[in-house]
Amino acid sequence: AFEGLRLMDALIAVKRGVPGATLPELKQRRVKAGSVQIEERPEEGPARSDTSTDNPVPEPPFWGTRVIKGIQLKEYASWLDEGALFKGQWGLKQARTGDGPTYEELVETEGRPRLRGWLDRLQTDNLLEAAVVHGYFRCVSKGDDLILLDEAGSELSRFSFPRQGRGRRLCLADFFRPEESGETDVVGLQVVTVGSRIGEATAGLFESNSYRDYLELHGLSVQLAEALAEYWHARVRSELGIAGGDPDLLDGMFRTEYQGCRYSLGYPACPDLADRAKIATLLAPERIGVVLSEEFQLHPEQSTDAIVLHHPEASYFNAGGRN
Repeated sequence: AFEGLRLMDALIAVKRGVPGATLPELKQRRVKAGSVQIEERPEEGPARSDTSTDNPVPEPPFWGTRVIKGIQLKEYASWLDEGALFKGQWGLKQARTGDGPTYEELVETEGRPRLRGWLDRLQTDNLLEAAVVHGYFRCVSKGDDLILLDEAGSELSRFSFPRQGRGRRLCLADFFRPEESGETDVVGLQVVTVGSRIGEATAGLFESNSYRDYLELHGLSVQLAEALAEYWHARVRSELGIAGGDPDLLDGMFRTEYQGCRYSLGYPACPDLADRAKIATLLAPERIGVVLSEEFQLHPEQSTDAIVLHHPEASYFNAGGRN
């Protein structure tokens, strides 16, 4: 999108006769050579991975759900991933020719000043309504299923996760106590949002043809929701007593150098978006203004949900791969 804006700027400059204005060179179209896809059969192997089942099960501070509203920007702004914002959302990058400022220079001259300006505006215009609903539930695993239990030990909800067909044959269910152990485990669920006002503001910028501001504010709003999710995830790990080994630097947090992974619905380990309906039933996120569409999308868009595990071996993996 930002490349498109830069092209339009160049076109206008040429049209107006600005001295030295030129259009960028056309990029060569790259076409991948065709290849024959051969479907591999899953390897024969154990029904369950080799993950441990004797790790300590933490005691949560409460069972059930809680709602937290009025979270201040200063509490979660430090969790903002500037790299994802500047590179992924705002398109800051060094010129292909090698001339001009480096990426690091662009961050200092354009990225951070623009970011500070937007954050000040968000607070001045009161556009953020950060809120969380989260909870802890007793659970057990059975095969590829994670079964959440009520206080009486009856099934409350059930999630079925995919299993790797080869390699370690990992499945999210393996990171919880198996039903036959006679023990129960604990799982965390969370839904976070920065509210609808910021989305309304981005829509207003789009309608007024302020496309650069729209793209910047929209990208920032998405990353702020993710920062809030990271902030609350850290709080959950602290409440479960597994945050002692957290890295000192934020980069280490983004590389998941800690115990207790957070899995968002739609990603490889838990790809079924329909499971969002189960989380919505358990957490009732409408209490913080978040609703689920018929297509299992969260509204406002600047919202995320997640399943939080405490198992020390839990990591991110592709259910169809070897990792």
